[in-house]
Amino acid sequence: MKRRDFVAGITATAGVVACSAENEAIQKEKAFKEKYNWNMVTSWPPNLPGLGTGANKLAEDIEKATNGRLKIKVFSGGELVPSLEVFDAVSQGTAQMGHDSSYYHRGKLPAAPYFTTVPFGMNVNETNAWLYFGGGIDLWQELYQPFNLVPFPVGNTGVQMLGWFNKEINSIDDIAGLKIRMPGLGGEIMQRAGAIQVTMAGSEIFTSLQTGVIDAAEWVGPYNDVSLGLHKAARYYYYPGFHEPGPNIECIINKDAWESLPPDLQNIVKIACQSSNLNMTSEYMWGNAIALEQLSNDPNIELKEIPQSVFNGLKFHAENSIKDLISDDSASLKIQKSIESFMKKSSANQKITELSYLEMRINSER
Repeated sequence: MKRRDFVAGITATAGVVACSAENEAIQKEKAFKEKYNWNMVTSWPPNLPGLGTGANKLAEDIEKATNGRLKIKVFSGGELVPSLEVFDAVSQGTAQMGHDSSYYHRGKLPAAPYFTTVPFGMNVNETNAWLYFGGGIDLWQELYQPFNLVPFPVGNTGVQMLGWFNKEINSIDDIAGLKIRMPGLGGEIMQRAGAIQVTMAGSEIFTSLQTGVIDAAEWVGPYNDVSLGLHKAARYYYYPGFHEPGPNIECIINKDAWESLPPDLQNIVKIACQSSNLNMTSEYMWGNAIALEQLSNDPNIELKEIPQSVFNGLKFHAENSIKDLISDDSASLKIQKSIESFMKKSSANQKITELSYLEMRINSER
């Protein structure tokens, strides 16, 4: 009798296990067949090289990799929501995904600019190293969590130009009263130096610069500046861009939408974002070199390095700006400490590798 009970128990258990396995298989099959349709809002003009096309490619790559299970419709800046309201739209669920720059959100999060770039900060390689291996993404996700957002890096434009100016800058005094389009901490630093900082979407820069609404504007660099025609609106093109030495582009996803995805789709999105980061960064390295050659041969343009005295003066204001930021915001202090710790190590390494090599290579080409 005990033997019969034991055998019956084994049979019942086997039946439960088989039923459970069958139910799990059914659920997996159901999840695999389920389709998702998302909207992605961006801050970029339609098909802007690098930024706008990067958003399009990210959506296309995700759709192909998921075999159509996750389809994403991309909206350029202003089509579904205003260019500078991507953060709110995704946070509130108006769209499931956004593609923009974190420093546009400084009004809501003082520490947000760190995840685009900060003046006199990290270059593109340092930024990616810190994000992927130095805990940067964890700090970023922690910062955005109260806003129901999950962020990922999706590209980098490399060291930017200081921008287009309708007057020469020979001393720090020449910045006083200058109306300049420059967002983020860079804009604040120019303001501390006496400029009038103006924030506007990229699509508005050309007309504003051409008509004198603003005196100067930074956008990205040669690749994108040429595509917006900024070289036709101002004569002086200054470098380097102290304000954006390694500006990261972000993809933000509504947390509820993110958690609705099965694990395999979440992993595909993560990998697609990392692929986008490599692709866009490489595209800007190529595109900027080609476009700069074009601009250098234009007799109507003067390519000018900002005077060292002006650069030093702006660095002074930048240091004070960062001090004020971290004294008023605990999240900024935490992130600043993390970046400073890595930059100290990275600078020592790059001095004898990247910097030394580039200096010697360029000198040998003369």
